[in-house]
Amino acid sequence: MVQYAEIPAAVDLLKRSNRVMVVGCSGGGKTTLSQKLARHLKLEYQSIDRDVRWLSGWTARDRDEQRAIIEGLIARDRWVMDGSGPGSFDLRLPRTDLVIWLRMPRRVCLWGVACRVWRNYGKVRVAMAEGCPEPLPDRAFLEYIWNFEKDSVPIFIRNFERYGPQVPVLVLKSRREVGKLLDLVGVAD
Repeated sequence: MVQYAEIPAAVDLLKRSNRVMVVGCSGGGKTTLSQKLARHLKLEYQSIDRDVRWLSGWTARDRDEQRAIIEGLIARDRWVMDGSGPGSFDLRLPRTDLVIWLRMPRRVCLWGVACRVWRNYGKVRVAMAEGCPEPLPDRAFLEYIWNFEKDSVPIFIRNFERYGPQVPVLVLKSRREVGKLLDLVGVAD
């Protein structure tokens, strides 16, 4: 059974955590939240997209190589890991003290992607691998976001139950809730 946490309890846990996973749909704000928490809590920031998945030219690393890199990253003592790939939850969840799940409405995620493209089109953004400039989203990516709740959420929940039933999960469903968490943790913008 997934252990869901409320914001006040999660804040106390977050302040004592050494390893935090931030997951959710693309465009939901994972990178922004992860980087803010990592800086404030003096944890290493790790990005699945930048550090694990992608090589220059939007070439995906081999799955076995990705898993080997993740094993090395999670072995470290203190980190915030930004990335939702449920195929590695079996490695990441057992080493995690807290999961923060940004479960934003699809309109928020689509807007987030639009803003990201507006700011970064043609440039490599901070949490992306070198040589992977921000593209215009294609139909498959937009469909992934549109269908995230239906397709990905059940997989997340199954993986939380299977690989991290002892790991508390804080679900944040709005930018306001994210702001409340950051305020309570003491993160200044």
